[in-house]
Amino acid sequence: MHRHRSEYWVVVAGRARIHYGDESHDLEVNESTYHGKEVIHALKNSGDIPLEIIEVQVGSYLGEDDIVRFDDIYGRNS
Repeated sequence: MHRHRSEYWVVVAGRARIHYGDESHDLEVNESTYHGKEVIHALKNSGDIPLEIIEVQVGSYLGEDDIVRFDDIYGRNS
């Protein structure tokens, strides 16, 4: 989640599984989603080809230190 920014995600290639709050759904090519600030969200490749997205960040602060991680399978620091 982010405290200061919202995000738009647009799928350019592949299929995305989007987790937003308590909801999950798949997005196909040319579909998009909006994630408001302070809502837990995640993205996963749910297809067989590489997932490519465009992410647009909107908010008063866009620094990478605005990321709050709750569970990270890659072992990154929050």
